[in-house]
Amino acid sequence: MGCSASQNADAKATRVARWRSTGIVALRDSKLKTFPDEILDLDQSVRTLDLTHNRIRMYFPPNYFIFYLIKSRCCWYSVAGIPMEMSKLINLQRLILAHNLIESLPVNLGKLQSLKIMILDGNRITSLPDELGQLVKLEQLSISGNLLTCLPVTIGSMRNLVILNVSNNKLKSLPESVGSCFSLEELQANNNLIEDLPPSVCNLTNLKSLSLDNNNVKQIPMNLLKDCKALQNISLHNNPISMDQFQQMDGFQEFEARRRKKFDKQIDSNVMISSKGLDEGVDL
Repeated sequence: MGCSASQNADAKATRVARWRSTGIVALRDSKLKTFPDEILDLDQSVRTLDLTHNRIRMYFPPNYFIFYLIKSRCCWYSVAGIPMEMSKLINLQRLILAHNLIESLPVNLGKLQSLKIMILDGNRITSLPDELGQLVKLEQLSISGNLLTCLPVTIGSMRNLVILNVSNNKLKSLPESVGSCFSLEELQANNNLIEDLPPSVCNLTNLKSLSLDNNNVKQIPMNLLKDCKALQNISLHNNPISMDQFQQMDGFQEFEARRRKKFDKQIDSNVMISSKGLDEGVDL
């Protein structure tokens, strides 16, 4: 029994040493229910953290300071976690927590100032903290398959964001501030409850792909095709908007030319097209 305990300790020490050496912590499919404490001891060493396909309910261990704010005459509670140890991972660049049971994110998430990629797909997250906007270096945010009903206004502070995926949520709209994500090239918001887009999306001059399948979109900003001169693909399957409406928009001919040019390049490069057909450009 003593030998077994010693072997387990040696194995754990070896694993931690490997993490410290490579900067990569990969614990996919490890049946974890809580955030491993030993990761927090690595401090500045961790650059990639992947905890995909586990049973983690919270982004932080349960031994953090928890403050309860009770609003008088109302059964409403707000729990604000202060995961001080998490903020020590200051060199973390890739955070992958997909397919867990996470319901909320810590308010000091913004302290991870080196973060470039954050993937939170397939959890139970109902809202994002305003501190998300402090992640000014973030280039990719994917939070598909959650329970979001809105996005924080502070998302507009993420000027380096290139890919935003908020598909498969319960969003009724996108915030006006999304138009300040000037580096955005790909916006995926399929399978939500979105009825229209804020006019500010016309400011996304680097936007190449816009996916809004299975929403309630009746119209899109009239200057979208005219102002978003990099736009090559719009997908609007199963929305009330009509093809006639789309074709009458200013800039449609220029958009169509870009779409065809992109498609021609794919053909020239022998890119495989799926049986779905020409799933490029205007999909209504």
